Amino acid sequence: MQDIAFPFAGGLGLFLIGMMLLSQGLVAFGGGVTQRALAHFTGTPAKAFISGTLATMAVQSSTATTVTLIGFVSAGLITFSQAIGVLIGASLGNTATGWIVATLGLKIQLGFYTLPLIGGGAMLKLLARGGWAELGLAMAGFGMLFLGLDTLQQGMQGLAEVFNLAALPAGGFAAPVVTMLIGLALTAILQSSTAAIATTLTALHTQTINFEQAAALVVGAAIGTTFTGALVAIGGTIYAKRTALAYILFNAVAGALAIALLPMFLRVIGWLDTHAGLEAGATSLAAFHTLFIVVGVVLFLPFVSRFARLVERFLPERGEVVTQRLDTSLLSIPEVALEASQRALEQVTLRLLDVYAEMLSGSGTATHETRLQQVAPLLNETYDFVSRIEMPADNVVAGAQRIAQLHAIDHLLRFHTRLHDLSQARIDLAQPGYRWALENIRQILQLAQRGLQQGDLQAHLEQLESNATQLSGLSRQVRHDLLKETASGLESSANALQRTDTFRSLERIGNHIWRICHYLSQGRATKDSQKEMAATPHPADSR
Repeated sequence: MQDIAFPFAGGLGLFLIGMMLLSQGLVAFGGGVTQRALAHFTGTPAKAFISGTLATMAVQSSTATTVTLIGFVSAGLITFSQAIGVLIGASLGNTATGWIVATLGLKIQLGFYTLPLIGGGAMLKLLARGGWAELGLAMAGFGMLFLGLDTLQQGMQGLAEVFNLAALPAGGFAAPVVTMLIGLALTAILQSSTAAIATTLTALHTQTINFEQAAALVVGAAIGTTFTGALVAIGGTIYAKRTALAYILFNAVAGALAIALLPMFLRVIGWLDTHAGLEAGATSLAAFHTLFIVVGVVLFLPFVSRFARLVERFLPERGEVVTQRLDTSLLSIPEVALEASQRALEQVTLRLLDVYAEMLSGSGTATHETRLQQVAPLLNETYDFVSRIEMPADNVVAGAQRIAQLHAIDHLLRFHTRLHDLSQARIDLAQPGYRWALENIRQILQLAQRGLQQGDLQAHLEQLESNATQLSGLSRQVRHDLLKETASGLESSANALQRTDTFRSLERIGNHIWRICHYLSQGRATKDSQKEMAATPHPADSR
């Protein structure tokens, strides 16, 4: 029995490790190309679909695509409707590996000939650096994948002698459903639909199972591939949960249709075998996998927006919107995590600016305090998220962006404290003595709000700095004049001290707003300007 079990288990293990190394190596060798492509080429459902298909084929892993996609949706890089298009494409792209296994892995015994590829890839991984090292990892994974397939075939041939799955009850509707559930369970256990499909293709190739059972197993594997995405979404943001649910629903509906219409699908495959030159066996099974996914694509793709609204109705937004995008699953992808925290900081800044504008207009203090209390935990949560982002030592651009965000958080915390103190002081800023300061501050507020709302803080930074500098100079002069008036007896000491303290607070708040916008602008800077800012001194601090 061990002569059968050992090759089967070892072959499956080699295949799984090979797929893992191949996917990791390709993703790392691309240097984020796949991620950037997903983020930029998803404008319409059709483009999103093509992006998802090509990305999954490129990295040979629908799990890698969907997990990355969940991060993008959580960060707000793409909309939920665009994400659904990518998910549908990922399901189709996932069928490519079945074709590779069926047309190459099972027809040609590549395992022996890929041994040099494994050795060369391993040496490249150990001795080279950067992208070449990752390419070596992908080469070793590719070779190990085919070596695993060869070993798996040997184990499957022995398994066929003692365990004939084809002898299980067949016919009717129950048999395909049971077999589909076996495929789903196998995929959930292996955490890889590709491995489950490869095992099924091998079993069919060695005649351990018949075609109908193999088809049902493939359907179960297609549904089971959503399991990893569902696990990632557990405890994640509402956006992550929506993405996972959409992926589950698409694959489940496509799979259910495949099982319900299995006789019809089998007739179509039989017709292709006879009239289109499709080779019976593993190649036909790969064609069946692609065919029922294509049917799902045709049914879902024209109605992506409606499908998105349906999922959003199932999972409505609850809680604080600002920090809902700060998903812990993003922490290992610095660029995406920093985009999520950047957006959260911009939203928090707008909230604080709105509170300050209300305070200057003389609105009730009770509202100010409530809104300030609501903002405090958002700042703390964002600071905690930024602090936990995993930063590679060689990623200078992301490192500079993270430093800029930490500076922005520092000034936001002090801005928040200043607003709280100003609210508690109950000062009537409508007095004539504060008029010149209010005019300057309102200009600062308008510039900051306009820059954040338009997504172009850089265009307003020069004027913000000018206004903040002017406010500081005038504030110092007014404080000096007030103290002189106190010494001359023209102003009471208590009143003079209160006014000088108010002017100092207004001055520092203006400087905090300028610096917040300065650092948020750096967080949005281009790569070239981020590299420059890493070596540029920061503006003088202000308490």
